Amino acid sequence: MEYLSQNIALFNNASVGIVIVNRKGAIELINPFALRLFGYRSHELIGKSIEILIPQRFQKKHVRRRRLFHDGNAERPMGIGRDLFGVKKKGLEFPVEISLSKYQTNDEDFAIAFISDITIRKKTEAEIQQLNIELEETVKLRTGDLEKTLQELKAANQQLETAITNQEALLNKLRLSGNKLDDIISFQKALLDYAGAMIIATDMNGLIQLFNPEAASNLGYKNEEVAGKFTLTMFHDPKEIEKLRKELHREFGHSIKSDFEVLIERARRDIHEERQFTYVRKDGSSFPVSLTVTAVRDVNGKINGFMGIGVNISERQKAEQELRVALTREKELNELKTRFVSMASHEFRTPLSTVLSSAYLIEKYKQLDDQPKREKHLRRIIDSVSLLTDILDDFLSLGKIEEGKILVKYAKINLQEVVQTVLDEVKNTLKCGQAIRYQHTGDPVVNIDVSLLKHIVMNLLSNASKFSYENSAITVKTSCTKKTIKISVADKGIGISEADQQHLMERFFRGNNAANIKGTGLGLHIIMKYAELLHGKISFKSQLEKGSEFTVAFNT
Repeated sequence: MEYLSQNIALFNNASVGIVIVNRKGAIELINPFALRLFGYRSHELIGKSIEILIPQRFQKKHVRRRRLFHDGNAERPMGIGRDLFGVKKKGLEFPVEISLSKYQTNDEDFAIAFISDITIRKKTEAEIQQLNIELEETVKLRTGDLEKTLQELKAANQQLETAITNQEALLNKLRLSGNKLDDIISFQKALLDYAGAMIIATDMNGLIQLFNPEAASNLGYKNEEVAGKFTLTMFHDPKEIEKLRKELHREFGHSIKSDFEVLIERARRDIHEERQFTYVRKDGSSFPVSLTVTAVRDVNGKINGFMGIGVNISERQKAEQELRVALTREKELNELKTRFVSMASHEFRTPLSTVLSSAYLIEKYKQLDDQPKREKHLRRIIDSVSLLTDILDDFLSLGKIEEGKILVKYAKINLQEVVQTVLDEVKNTLKCGQAIRYQHTGDPVVNIDVSLLKHIVMNLLSNASKFSYENSAITVKTSCTKKTIKISVADKGIGISEADQQHLMERFFRGNNAANIKGTGLGLHIIMKYAELLHGKISFKSQLEKGSEFTVAFNT
Protein backbone atom coordinates (compact mmCIF):
# COMPACT_ATOMS: atom_id res chain seq x y z
CA MET A 1 0.00 0.00 0.00
CA GLU A 2 3.00 2.33 0.49
CA TYR A 3 3.70 1.99 -3.25
CA LEU A 4 0.05 2.82 -3.99
CA SER A 5 0.19 5.82 -1.65
CA GLN A 6 3.28 7.15 -3.42
CA ASN A 7 1.68 6.76 -6.83
CA ILE A 8 -1.53 8.49 -5.76
CA ALA A 9 0.61 11.34 -4.46
CA LEU A 10 2.37 11.35 -7.83
CA PHE A 11 -0.98 11.77 -9.59
CA ASN A 12 -1.99 14.58 -7.24
CA ASN A 13 1.37 16.37 -7.30
CA ALA A 14 2.22 15.93 -10.98
CA SER A 15 3.39 19.12 -12.66
CA VAL A 16 1.45 18.37 -15.85
CA GLY A 17 -2.27 17.93 -16.50
CA ILE A 18 -3.33 14.27 -16.58
CA VAL A 19 -6.66 13.20 -18.09
CA ILE A 20 -7.89 9.59 -18.40
CA VAL A 21 -10.48 9.00 -21.13
CA ASN A 22 -12.39 5.81 -22.02
CA ARG A 23 -12.84 4.52 -25.56
CA LYS A 24 -16.04 6.54 -26.00
CA GLY A 25 -14.18 9.74 -25.22
CA ALA A 26 -15.69 10.29 -21.78
CA ILE A 27 -13.45 11.70 -19.08
CA GLU A 28 -12.93 9.09 -16.35
CA LEU A 29 -10.40 10.90 -14.17
CA ILE A 30 -8.58 14.26 -14.17
CA ASN A 31 -5.86 15.43 -11.80
CA PRO A 32 -5.79 18.72 -9.83
CA PHE A 33 -3.18 20.32 -12.12
CA ALA A 34 -5.40 19.76 -15.18
CA LEU A 35 -8.43 21.16 -13.33
CA ARG A 36 -6.52 24.36 -12.57
CA LEU A 37 -5.19 24.44 -16.14
CA PHE A 38 -8.67 24.40 -17.71
CA GLY A 39 -10.49 26.24 -14.89
CA TYR A 40 -13.02 23.55 -13.97
CA ARG A 41 -14.05 21.63 -10.87
CA SER A 42 -13.90 17.84 -10.97
CA HIS A 43 -17.69 17.24 -11.06
CA GLU A 44 -17.99 19.53 -14.10
CA LEU A 45 -15.81 17.24 -16.24
CA ILE A 46 -16.15 13.63 -14.99
CA GLY A 47 -18.27 11.73 -17.51
CA LYS A 48 -18.19 14.59 -20.06
CA SER A 49 -16.70 14.25 -23.56
CA ILE A 50 -13.00 15.13 -23.82
CA GLU A 51 -13.94 17.52 -26.64
CA ILE A 52 -15.17 19.95 -23.99
CA LEU A 53 -11.50 20.85 -23.49
CA ILE A 54 -10.86 21.41 -27.22
CA PRO A 55 -11.74 24.53 -29.29
CA GLN A 56 -15.00 24.06 -31.16
CA ARG A 57 -13.40 24.40 -34.60
CA PHE A 58 -11.24 21.31 -33.92
CA GLN A 59 -13.83 19.09 -32.20
CA LYS A 60 -15.10 17.14 -35.24
CA LYS A 61 -11.59 16.31 -36.43
CA HIS A 62 -10.59 15.36 -32.90
CA VAL A 63 -13.39 12.77 -32.61
CA ARG A 64 -12.06 11.03 -35.74
CA ARG A 65 -8.43 11.23 -34.57
CA ARG A 66 -9.39 9.91 -31.13
CA ARG A 67 -10.98 6.85 -32.68
CA LEU A 68 -7.95 6.28 -34.92
CA PHE A 69 -5.70 6.51 -31.88
CA HIS A 70 -7.65 3.81 -30.04
CA ASP A 71 -7.63 1.57 -33.12
CA GLY A 72 -3.90 1.98 -33.72
CA ASN A 73 -0.85 0.99 -31.71
CA ALA A 74 1.18 4.19 -31.87
CA GLU A 75 1.85 6.28 -28.81
CA ARG A 76 2.89 9.90 -28.96
CA PRO A 77 5.65 11.18 -26.63
CA MET A 78 5.61 14.74 -25.37
CA GLY A 79 6.66 17.31 -27.96
CA ILE A 80 5.93 15.16 -31.05
CA GLY A 81 3.17 16.01 -33.50
CA ARG A 82 1.07 18.93 -34.72
CA ASP A 83 0.36 22.26 -33.00
CA LEU A 84 -2.47 21.67 -30.51
CA PHE A 85 -4.80 23.95 -28.55
CA GLY A 86 -6.95 23.65 -25.47
CA VAL A 87 -9.82 25.84 -24.32
CA LYS A 88 -10.51 26.96 -20.77
CA LYS A 89 -13.94 27.02 -19.12
CA LYS A 90 -14.23 30.74 -19.86
CA GLY A 91 -13.51 30.19 -23.56
CA LEU A 92 -9.85 31.28 -23.65
CA GLU A 93 -7.77 29.19 -26.06
CA PHE A 94 -4.13 28.37 -25.35
CA PRO A 95 -1.42 26.22 -27.01
CA VAL A 96 -0.71 22.85 -25.41
CA GLU A 97 1.75 20.01 -25.74
CA ILE A 98 0.21 16.54 -25.29
CA SER A 99 1.71 13.09 -24.71
CA LEU A 100 -0.64 10.17 -25.27
CA SER A 101 -0.47 6.57 -24.10
CA LYS A 102 -2.94 3.69 -23.80
CA TYR A 103 -3.58 0.92 -21.35
CA GLN A 104 -6.17 -1.84 -21.15
CA THR A 105 -7.88 -3.46 -18.20
CA ASN A 106 -10.60 -6.12 -18.31
CA ASP A 107 -10.96 -5.69 -22.07
CA GLU A 108 -11.68 -1.98 -21.71
CA ASP A 109 -9.38 0.57 -23.39
CA PHE A 110 -8.32 3.83 -21.78
CA ALA A 111 -6.20 6.72 -23.09
CA ILE A 112 -3.99 8.79 -20.80
CA ALA A 113 -3.21 12.34 -21.90
CA PHE A 114 -0.38 14.33 -20.30
CA ILE A 115 -1.05 18.00 -21.01
CA SER A 116 1.32 20.98 -20.66
CA ASP A 117 0.46 24.63 -21.24
CA ILE A 118 3.18 25.92 -23.64
CA THR A 119 1.91 29.50 -23.91
CA ILE A 120 5.13 30.87 -22.42
CA ARG A 121 7.31 28.75 -24.72
CA LYS A 122 5.38 29.77 -27.85
CA LYS A 123 5.54 33.40 -26.84
CA THR A 124 9.27 33.12 -26.20
CA GLU A 125 9.87 31.44 -29.57
CA ALA A 126 7.89 34.21 -31.27
CA GLU A 127 9.90 36.86 -29.43
CA ILE A 128 13.19 35.25 -30.44
CA GLN A 129 12.02 35.13 -34.07
CA GLN A 130 10.86 38.72 -33.83
CA LEU A 131 14.34 39.73 -32.64
CA ASN A 132 15.79 38.57 -35.93
CA ILE A 133 13.27 40.68 -37.85
CA GLU A 134 13.35 43.84 -35.75
CA LEU A 135 17.06 44.51 -35.34
CA GLU A 136 16.39 48.19 -36.04
CA GLU A 137 14.56 48.74 -32.74
CA THR A 138 16.25 50.69 -29.99
CA VAL A 139 18.38 49.00 -27.34
CA LYS A 140 16.17 50.42 -24.60
CA LEU A 141 13.07 48.67 -25.96
CA ARG A 142 14.99 45.41 -26.49
CA THR A 143 16.32 45.49 -22.95
CA GLY A 144 12.75 45.80 -21.77
CA ASP A 145 11.81 42.78 -23.90
CA LEU A 146 14.62 40.78 -22.29
CA GLU A 147 13.39 41.50 -18.77
CA LYS A 148 9.84 40.64 -19.78
CA THR A 149 10.85 37.40 -21.50
CA LEU A 150 13.06 36.29 -18.62
CA GLN A 151 10.14 36.87 -16.23
CA GLU A 152 7.95 34.72 -18.45
CA LEU A 153 10.58 32.00 -18.57
CA LYS A 154 10.81 32.15 -14.80
CA ALA A 155 7.03 31.75 -14.61
CA ALA A 156 7.30 28.73 -16.89
CA ASN A 157 9.65 27.17 -14.36
CA GLN A 158 6.88 27.22 -11.75
CA GLN A 159 4.88 24.40 -13.31
CA LEU A 160 5.63 21.86 -10.59
CA GLU A 161 3.00 22.88 -8.01
CA THR A 162 1.74 20.79 -5.13
CA ALA A 163 -1.99 20.13 -5.06
CA ILE A 164 -2.99 17.43 -2.55
CA THR A 165 -6.62 16.23 -2.74
CA ASN A 166 -8.48 13.67 -0.67
CA GLN A 167 -7.19 10.25 -1.75
CA GLU A 168 -10.34 8.38 -0.75
CA ALA A 169 -12.46 10.64 -2.99
CA LEU A 170 -10.00 10.10 -5.83
CA LEU A 171 -10.33 6.31 -5.58
CA ASN A 172 -14.14 6.58 -5.60
CA LYS A 173 -13.95 8.52 -8.88
CA LEU A 174 -11.85 5.85 -10.54
CA ARG A 175 -14.71 4.02 -12.26
CA LEU A 176 -12.86 1.06 -13.71
CA SER A 177 -14.23 -2.48 -13.76
CA GLY A 178 -12.49 -5.61 -12.43
CA ASN A 179 -9.68 -5.70 -9.87
CA LYS A 180 -9.35 -2.09 -8.60
CA LEU A 181 -5.80 -2.41 -7.29
CA ASP A 182 -4.52 -3.95 -10.55
CA ASP A 183 -6.22 -1.21 -12.58
CA ILE A 184 -4.71 1.54 -10.46
CA ILE A 185 -1.24 0.03 -10.67
CA SER A 186 -1.64 -0.32 -14.44
CA PHE A 187 -2.62 3.33 -14.67
CA GLN A 188 0.26 4.44 -12.43
CA LYS A 189 2.77 2.54 -14.56
CA ALA A 190 1.57 4.35 -17.68
CA LEU A 191 1.73 7.61 -15.74
CA LEU A 192 5.33 7.00 -14.69
CA ASP A 193 6.41 5.93 -18.17
CA TYR A 194 5.08 9.03 -19.95
CA ALA A 195 5.16 11.74 -17.30
CA GLY A 196 7.74 13.83 -19.18
CA ALA A 197 9.52 14.59 -15.89
CA MET A 198 12.06 12.80 -13.69
CA ILE A 199 10.20 11.30 -10.72
CA ILE A 200 12.18 9.90 -7.81
CA ALA A 201 10.41 8.79 -4.61
CA THR A 202 12.16 7.85 -1.36
CA ASP A 203 11.26 6.39 2.02
CA MET A 204 11.65 8.31 5.28
CA ASN A 205 15.37 7.51 5.38
CA GLY A 206 15.95 8.83 1.90
CA LEU A 207 16.47 5.48 0.16
CA ILE A 208 15.12 5.55 -3.41
CA GLN A 209 11.94 3.50 -3.81
CA LEU A 210 10.72 4.74 -7.19
CA PHE A 211 12.84 5.75 -10.19
CA ASN A 212 10.81 6.37 -13.35
CA PRO A 213 12.03 5.88 -16.97
CA GLU A 214 12.49 9.61 -17.54
CA ALA A 215 14.88 9.74 -14.57
CA ALA A 216 16.72 6.67 -15.86
CA SER A 217 17.04 8.18 -19.34
CA ASN A 218 18.34 11.53 -18.10
CA LEU A 219 20.65 10.25 -15.36
CA GLY A 220 22.01 7.11 -17.02
CA TYR A 221 21.15 4.69 -14.20
CA LYS A 222 18.89 1.65 -14.28
CA ASN A 223 16.21 1.29 -11.62
CA GLU A 224 17.91 -1.73 -10.05
CA GLU A 225 21.16 0.23 -9.68
CA VAL A 226 19.65 2.82 -7.34
CA ALA A 227 16.41 1.47 -5.81
CA GLY A 228 16.85 0.64 -2.13
CA LYS A 229 20.58 1.50 -2.28
CA PHE A 230 21.06 5.25 -2.62
CA THR A 231 19.41 8.50 -1.62
CA LEU A 232 18.35 11.40 -3.80
CA THR A 233 21.59 13.21 -2.91
CA MET A 234 23.65 10.93 -5.19
CA PHE A 235 22.56 13.03 -8.19
CA HIS A 236 23.29 16.44 -6.62
CA ASP A 237 26.33 18.69 -6.75
CA PRO A 238 27.71 18.78 -3.15
CA LYS A 239 28.48 22.50 -3.47
CA GLU A 240 24.82 23.28 -4.16
CA ILE A 241 23.66 21.21 -1.18
CA GLU A 242 26.14 23.08 1.03
CA LYS A 243 24.82 26.39 -0.26
CA LEU A 244 21.25 25.32 0.53
CA ARG A 245 22.36 24.11 4.00
CA LYS A 246 23.61 27.62 4.82
CA GLU A 247 20.36 29.17 3.54
CA LEU A 248 18.29 26.86 5.73
CA HIS A 249 20.47 27.66 8.75
CA ARG A 250 19.83 31.38 8.25
CA GLU A 251 16.11 30.75 7.66
CA PHE A 252 15.31 28.30 10.47
CA GLY A 253 18.12 28.99 12.92
CA HIS A 254 19.54 25.48 13.29
CA SER A 255 22.12 23.34 11.51
CA ILE A 256 21.16 20.36 9.33
CA LYS A 257 23.85 17.69 9.14
CA SER A 258 22.40 15.15 6.70
CA ASP A 259 22.52 16.10 3.00
CA PHE A 260 19.19 14.35 2.42
CA GLU A 261 17.60 16.32 5.27
CA VAL A 262 18.81 19.50 3.55
CA LEU A 263 16.92 18.56 0.38
CA ILE A 264 13.64 17.68 2.11
CA GLU A 265 13.61 20.20 4.99
CA ARG A 266 11.20 22.63 3.35
CA ALA A 267 8.98 19.82 2.03
CA ARG A 268 8.77 18.42 5.58
CA ARG A 269 7.43 21.83 6.63
CA ASP A 270 4.90 21.78 3.76
CA ILE A 271 6.82 24.50 1.96
CA HIS A 272 6.63 23.56 -1.69
CA GLU A 273 9.04 25.47 -3.89
CA GLU A 274 10.64 24.97 -7.26
CA ARG A 275 14.41 25.32 -7.17
CA GLN A 276 17.15 24.98 -9.74
CA PHE A 277 19.87 22.39 -9.12
CA THR A 278 22.59 20.67 -11.09
CA TYR A 279 22.06 16.94 -11.60
CA VAL A 280 25.12 14.74 -12.18
CA ARG A 281 24.78 11.75 -14.51
CA LYS A 282 26.38 8.36 -14.08
CA ASP A 283 29.06 9.28 -16.63
CA GLY A 284 29.98 12.41 -14.66
CA SER A 285 28.38 14.92 -17.02
CA SER A 286 25.83 17.35 -15.59
CA PHE A 287 22.74 19.30 -16.59
CA PRO A 288 20.44 21.92 -14.98
CA VAL A 289 17.16 20.73 -13.49
CA SER A 290 14.13 22.47 -12.02
CA LEU A 291 13.19 20.39 -8.96
CA THR A 292 10.22 20.30 -6.61
CA VAL A 293 10.42 18.08 -3.52
CA THR A 294 7.13 17.06 -1.88
CA ALA A 295 6.32 15.14 1.29
CA VAL A 296 4.21 11.99 0.62
CA ARG A 297 1.58 11.50 3.32
CA ASP A 298 -0.72 8.60 4.16
CA VAL A 299 -4.48 8.90 4.65
CA ASN A 300 -3.91 10.13 8.20
CA GLY A 301 -1.60 12.92 7.06
CA LYS A 302 1.56 11.25 8.36
CA ILE A 303 4.69 11.60 6.22
CA ASN A 304 5.89 8.22 4.96
CA GLY A 305 8.29 9.36 2.24
CA PHE A 306 9.32 12.10 -0.15
CA MET A 307 9.07 12.64 -3.87
CA GLY A 308 11.21 14.76 -6.18
CA ILE A 309 9.79 15.85 -9.55
CA GLY A 310 12.46 17.33 -11.81
CA VAL A 311 12.51 18.74 -15.32
CA ASN A 312 15.65 18.98 -17.45
CA ILE A 313 15.87 22.69 -18.34
CA SER A 314 18.94 22.55 -20.58
CA GLU A 315 16.98 23.66 -23.64
CA ARG A 316 15.22 26.37 -21.67
CA GLN A 317 18.54 27.78 -20.48
CA LYS A 318 19.92 27.54 -23.99
CA ALA A 319 16.99 29.62 -25.25
CA GLU A 320 17.62 32.21 -22.53
CA GLN A 321 21.30 32.38 -23.47
CA GLU A 322 20.52 32.71 -27.16
CA LEU A 323 18.14 35.54 -26.32
CA ARG A 324 20.82 37.32 -24.27
CA VAL A 325 23.36 36.88 -27.06
CA ALA A 326 20.90 38.23 -29.63
CA LEU A 327 20.19 41.28 -27.50
CA THR A 328 23.88 41.89 -26.80
CA ARG A 329 24.56 41.58 -30.51
CA GLU A 330 21.81 44.02 -31.31
CA LYS A 331 23.08 46.47 -28.73
CA GLU A 332 26.50 46.37 -30.35
CA LEU A 333 25.04 46.86 -33.82
CA ASN A 334 22.96 49.80 -32.65
CA GLU A 335 26.02 51.30 -30.99
CA LEU A 336 27.97 50.81 -34.21
CA LYS A 337 25.24 52.54 -36.24
CA THR A 338 25.08 55.42 -33.77
CA ARG A 339 28.83 55.88 -33.83
CA PHE A 340 28.86 55.65 -37.61
CA VAL A 341 26.27 58.39 -37.96
CA SER A 342 28.20 60.58 -35.52
CA MET A 343 31.53 59.83 -37.18
CA ALA A 344 30.19 60.24 -40.68
CA SER A 345 28.59 63.60 -39.93
CA HIS A 346 31.89 64.83 -38.54
CA GLU A 347 34.49 63.19 -40.78
CA PHE A 348 32.59 63.51 -44.06
CA ARG A 349 31.86 67.21 -43.70
CA THR A 350 35.38 68.52 -44.35
CA PRO A 351 36.33 66.36 -47.38
CA LEU A 352 32.91 66.88 -48.96
CA SER A 353 33.21 70.63 -48.50
CA THR A 354 36.67 70.47 -50.04
CA VAL A 355 35.37 68.55 -53.06
CA LEU A 356 32.51 70.98 -53.51
CA SER A 357 34.60 74.14 -53.21
CA SER A 358 37.42 72.81 -55.42
CA ALA A 359 34.97 71.69 -58.10
CA TYR A 360 33.40 75.16 -58.04
CA LEU A 361 36.80 76.89 -58.33
CA ILE A 362 37.98 74.61 -61.16
CA GLU A 363 35.01 75.80 -63.16
CA LYS A 364 36.23 79.40 -62.68
CA TYR A 365 39.77 78.68 -63.93
CA LYS A 366 39.20 78.68 -67.68
CA GLN A 367 42.39 80.32 -68.93
CA LEU A 368 45.39 78.32 -70.08
CA ASP A 369 47.67 79.86 -67.46
CA ASP A 370 45.23 78.71 -64.75
CA GLN A 371 46.30 75.08 -65.24
CA PRO A 372 48.49 74.96 -62.04
CA LYS A 373 45.50 76.18 -60.02
CA ARG A 374 43.25 73.54 -61.62
CA GLU A 375 45.78 70.81 -60.82
CA LYS A 376 46.01 72.00 -57.21
CA HIS A 377 42.25 71.70 -56.75
CA LEU A 378 42.12 68.37 -58.60
CA ARG A 379 44.68 67.04 -56.12
CA ARG A 380 42.54 68.33 -53.24
CA ILE A 381 39.52 66.51 -54.71
CA ILE A 382 41.51 63.28 -55.15
CA ASP A 383 42.85 63.45 -51.59
CA SER A 384 39.38 64.13 -50.16
CA VAL A 385 37.78 61.27 -52.10
CA SER A 386 40.60 58.96 -50.94
CA LEU A 387 39.90 59.96 -47.35
CA LEU A 388 36.20 59.25 -47.79
CA THR A 389 37.03 55.88 -49.34
CA ASP A 390 39.29 55.00 -46.40
CA ILE A 391 36.55 55.89 -43.91
CA LEU A 392 33.98 53.79 -45.77
CA ASP A 393 36.43 50.91 -46.10
CA ASP A 394 36.97 50.93 -42.32
CA PHE A 395 33.24 50.78 -41.66
CA LEU A 396 32.67 48.07 -44.28
CA SER A 397 35.49 45.99 -42.80
CA LEU A 398 34.14 46.40 -39.28
CA GLY A 399 30.64 45.50 -40.46
CA LYS A 400 31.87 42.26 -42.05
CA ILE A 401 33.80 41.39 -38.90
CA GLU A 402 30.79 42.03 -36.64
CA GLU A 403 28.51 39.99 -38.89
CA GLY A 404 30.97 37.10 -39.10
CA LYS A 405 31.11 37.30 -42.90
CA ILE A 406 34.89 37.10 -43.29
CA LEU A 407 36.09 33.71 -44.45
CA VAL A 408 39.74 32.81 -43.91
CA LYS A 409 41.41 31.17 -46.92
CA TYR A 410 44.88 29.83 -46.22
CA ALA A 411 47.38 29.47 -49.07
CA LYS A 412 51.13 29.15 -49.60
CA ILE A 413 52.60 32.60 -50.33
CA ASN A 414 55.96 34.39 -50.36
CA LEU A 415 55.68 36.76 -47.40
CA GLN A 416 58.58 38.96 -48.52
CA GLU A 417 57.13 39.47 -51.99
CA VAL A 418 53.62 40.23 -50.69
CA VAL A 419 54.86 42.80 -48.19
CA GLN A 420 57.05 44.45 -50.83
CA THR A 421 54.00 44.71 -53.11
CA VAL A 422 52.09 46.52 -50.37
CA LEU A 423 55.03 48.87 -49.76
CA ASP A 424 55.10 49.79 -53.43
CA GLU A 425 51.36 50.56 -53.32
CA VAL A 426 51.57 52.93 -50.33
CA LYS A 427 54.65 54.88 -51.41
CA ASN A 428 52.56 57.46 -53.23
CA THR A 429 50.43 58.10 -50.13
CA LEU A 430 53.33 58.91 -47.77
CA LYS A 431 53.95 62.38 -46.42
CA CYS A 432 56.64 64.51 -47.95
CA GLY A 433 60.09 63.06 -47.29
CA GLN A 434 58.86 59.91 -45.54
CA ALA A 435 60.74 56.72 -46.44
CA ILE A 436 60.17 53.03 -45.70
CA ARG A 437 63.01 50.68 -44.78
CA TYR A 438 62.23 46.97 -45.08
CA GLN A 439 64.10 43.85 -44.09
CA HIS A 440 63.14 40.14 -43.90
CA THR A 441 64.71 37.12 -42.19
CA GLY A 442 63.91 33.43 -42.50
CA ASP A 443 62.18 31.31 -45.12
CA PRO A 444 59.66 33.66 -46.81
CA VAL A 445 57.22 30.89 -47.83
CA VAL A 446 54.31 30.78 -45.36
CA ASN A 447 50.75 29.44 -45.17
CA ILE A 448 48.37 32.35 -44.50
CA ASP A 449 45.40 34.30 -45.88
CA VAL A 450 47.01 36.77 -48.28
CA SER A 451 44.03 39.17 -48.35
CA LEU A 452 43.89 39.61 -44.56
CA LEU A 453 47.68 39.86 -44.44
CA LYS A 454 47.67 42.71 -46.95
CA HIS A 455 44.98 44.55 -44.98
CA ILE A 456 47.02 44.24 -41.78
CA VAL A 457 50.25 45.53 -43.37
CA MET A 458 48.40 48.31 -45.23
CA ASN A 459 46.69 49.57 -42.06
CA LEU A 460 49.91 49.47 -40.02
CA LEU A 461 51.76 51.46 -42.69
CA SER A 462 48.90 53.92 -43.05
CA ASN A 463 48.93 54.60 -39.30
CA ALA A 464 52.72 54.91 -39.22
CA SER A 465 52.63 57.52 -41.95
CA LYS A 466 49.60 59.35 -40.57
CA PHE A 467 51.01 59.74 -37.05
CA SER A 468 54.60 60.49 -38.10
CA TYR A 469 56.23 63.71 -39.24
CA GLU A 470 57.46 64.65 -42.69
CA ASN A 471 60.99 63.50 -43.61
CA SER A 472 60.82 60.65 -41.08
CA ALA A 473 61.63 56.97 -41.52
CA ILE A 474 59.27 54.01 -41.15
CA THR A 475 60.86 50.61 -40.47
CA VAL A 476 59.17 47.39 -41.53
CA LYS A 477 60.49 43.98 -40.46
CA THR A 478 59.19 40.49 -41.22
CA SER A 479 60.55 37.19 -39.95
CA CYS A 480 59.63 33.54 -40.23
CA THR A 481 60.60 30.62 -38.01
CA LYS A 482 59.22 27.10 -37.68
CA LYS A 483 56.79 28.34 -35.01
CA THR A 484 56.08 32.02 -35.68
CA ILE A 485 55.46 34.62 -38.39
CA LYS A 486 56.11 38.20 -37.25
CA ILE A 487 55.41 41.54 -38.89
CA SER A 488 56.48 44.79 -37.21
CA VAL A 489 56.10 48.43 -38.26
CA ALA A 490 57.96 51.15 -36.33
CA ASP A 491 57.78 54.92 -36.70
CA LYS A 492 59.29 58.03 -35.11
CA GLY A 493 55.97 59.82 -34.75
CA ILE A 494 53.87 61.41 -32.05
CA GLY A 495 53.63 58.27 -29.91
CA ILE A 496 50.88 57.20 -27.51
CA SER A 497 50.48 58.22 -23.87
CA GLU A 498 50.29 55.56 -21.15
CA ALA A 499 46.73 56.64 -20.34
CA ASP A 500 45.63 56.11 -23.95
CA GLN A 501 47.47 52.81 -24.47
CA GLN A 502 44.98 50.75 -22.45
CA HIS A 503 42.14 51.82 -24.78
CA LEU A 504 44.07 51.74 -28.05
CA MET A 505 42.38 48.63 -29.52
CA GLU A 506 38.84 49.77 -28.75
CA ARG A 507 36.50 50.73 -31.55
CA PHE A 508 36.44 54.44 -32.43
CA PHE A 509 39.13 55.31 -29.86
CA ARG A 510 41.30 58.29 -30.71
CA GLY A 511 44.28 59.37 -28.60
CA ASN A 512 44.25 62.79 -26.99
CA ASN A 513 47.22 63.88 -29.13
CA ALA A 514 45.54 62.67 -32.34
CA ALA A 515 42.38 64.77 -32.23
CA ASN A 516 43.45 66.92 -35.21
CA ILE A 517 44.49 63.95 -37.37
CA LYS A 518 41.85 62.54 -39.69
CA GLY A 519 40.67 59.02 -39.00
CA THR A 520 37.87 56.82 -37.70
CA GLY A 521 39.61 55.23 -34.72
CA LEU A 522 38.89 51.80 -36.23
CA GLY A 523 42.20 50.87 -37.83
CA LEU A 524 43.88 49.13 -34.89
CA HIS A 525 40.64 47.44 -33.85
CA ILE A 526 40.32 45.99 -37.37
CA ILE A 527 43.96 44.86 -37.34
CA MET A 528 43.38 43.13 -33.99
CA LYS A 529 40.27 41.33 -35.31
CA TYR A 530 42.03 40.25 -38.51
CA ALA A 531 44.95 38.94 -36.44
CA GLU A 532 42.54 36.95 -34.25
CA LEU A 533 40.96 35.39 -37.35
CA LEU A 534 44.45 34.17 -38.28
CA HIS A 535 45.07 32.90 -34.73
CA GLY A 536 47.53 35.71 -34.08
CA LYS A 537 47.79 38.68 -31.76
CA ILE A 538 49.00 42.28 -31.89
CA SER A 539 51.31 43.97 -29.41
CA PHE A 540 52.96 47.39 -29.28
CA LYS A 541 55.33 49.67 -27.43
CA SER A 542 55.25 53.46 -27.59
CA GLN A 543 56.41 56.68 -26.00
CA LEU A 544 55.13 60.20 -26.54
CA GLU A 545 57.11 62.07 -29.19
CA LYS A 546 59.45 59.10 -29.65
CA GLY A 547 57.30 56.93 -31.87
CA SER A 548 55.58 53.55 -31.80
CA GLU A 549 56.25 50.00 -32.88
CA PHE A 550 53.43 47.55 -33.61
CA THR A 551 54.04 43.81 -33.97
CA VAL A 552 51.64 41.18 -35.24
CA ALA A 553 52.62 37.55 -34.56
CA PHE A 554 51.01 34.39 -35.97
CA ASN A 555 51.61 30.81 -34.90
CA THR A 556 52.55 28.56 -37.82
